[in-house]
Amino acid sequence: MRHGYLANVSYMDAQVGKVLKALDDNKLTERTVIVFVSDHGYHLGEHGQWAKTSCFEYDARVPLIVSTPGMKTAGKASSSLVELVDLFPTLTDLCGLKTPTGLEGISVAPVLADPTKTVKLAAFTQHPRPAYSDRTTSGIPDAMGYSVRTATSRYTEWRDWKTGKMLGAEYYDHTRDANELTNRIDAAKGSDELNAARELLHKQFSTGNPPSTR
Repeated sequence: MRHGYLANVSYMDAQVGKVLKALDDNKLTERTVIVFVSDHGYHLGEHGQWAKTSCFEYDARVPLIVSTPGMKTAGKASSSLVELVDLFPTLTDLCGLKTPTGLEGISVAPVLADPTKTVKLAAFTQHPRPAYSDRTTSGIPDAMGYSVRTATSRYTEWRDWKTGKMLGAEYYDHTRDANELTNRIDAAKGSDELNAARELLHKQFSTGNPPSTR
């Protein structure tokens, strides 16, 4: 299965090469914004998981490559946090179009100009348990996992879908555990980093209150 997955990656890489060559051949590269992105990450057995239904970094993190005409930072990577909802306003910004109001995302064009810049404090994801609850008899999940990724950590709360009651929490320190192998929720209790992550999570999902079923 891993061999097949990696073969898929190689196949996609080849297709991207064909698209880039077509842009060059038709003299469109210098007036085209190119974005390579996916909708989710993927587990290949890590954490005992398979595929795309968890709150771990493996699922939440996606490839994102943006190329713009005359880009002075081409080939450079950035550790700045970005969400998929930021893609649309980034494209309107880069193309000189008016960005509609009411969007959740923000333009990350400043990061493209300077990879050291930071435009947002956190990125958010959520996943239910069981993973495909819509396929169960009840049609609803038992619990929902709400997760926030900061520059240095990931904090996740699992809450009962019907009552909103906290069932468990996870905290991973990315400064020393990038693979999220050790849940440090107890060791980090009371720390500024954990408190800050929890505050960001609650503000995102329930305007200052613990995440609810809504």
